[in-house]
Amino acid sequence: MAQLRLDKYLANSGRGSRSQVKTALKKGLVKVNGTVEKNGGRKIDPRRDAVLFGQDDPVRYEEDLLEKYIMLHKPAGCVCAVRDNVHRTVMEYLPEQLRRGLSPVGRLDLDTEGLLLLTDDGMLSHNLLSPRHHVEKRYEAVIDKELTPESCRQFTRGLDIGDGRLTMPARLEPVPDRKNTWIVTICEGRYHQVKRMFLALGANVTALKRLSMGPLTLDPALKPGEYRPLTREELEQLKALTT
Repeated sequence: MAQLRLDKYLANSGRGSRSQVKTALKKGLVKVNGTVEKNGGRKIDPRRDAVLFGQDDPVRYEEDLLEKYIMLHKPAGCVCAVRDNVHRTVMEYLPEQLRRGLSPVGRLDLDTEGLLLLTDDGMLSHNLLSPRHHVEKRYEAVIDKELTPESCRQFTRGLDIGDGRLTMPARLEPVPDRKNTWIVTICEGRYHQVKRMFLALGANVTALKRLSMGPLTLDPALKPGEYRPLTREELEQLKALTT
């Protein structure tokens, strides 16, 4: 295996975002082969060098795990695909050693940002997307007009979005002090669903961000394009939701 920068190695191994890893290094919380190391640019060989983090917790590289679970803050302007001939894909935000076998769980539109899970666990992916599990997804949507109280009630009753059946009941909550900004909670995954629901009320979505999927919430420390592996607790919560 090629050598890696220590800070990148730690971030890829789920020890925090790049900025959090940098702080940990400055505090002397990282040891390489028994010696405190504060230089994040130091090159290490994950197969030969022993890295300890925090209270001497051994760091295991993500590539060594049989199944990988990555939380990505998807930026706008890229597509949820493994490869694409026109647009940048979400996979291009990951180092090559993490990409192998991974696929996005569901899709976010080209201009939508927010929480995206990537994994090689086909069963978990299927269960999270299966209509029978009714996994809730929360979005922050900015629209181009004000809604009436009746429009909000229509959201909770279900809307005709043009494919022959009403949407399942959804929740709509205004974001305080932010004009025409709403938190939308749905438990389906129909094509462009949030945009089509607002369009059925005569409003266009001008910005859309996914905040959560079931118990998994977008890490506020992740900037668009940044990622980290799920914690053990997050993974256990996801699996418990779909069993």
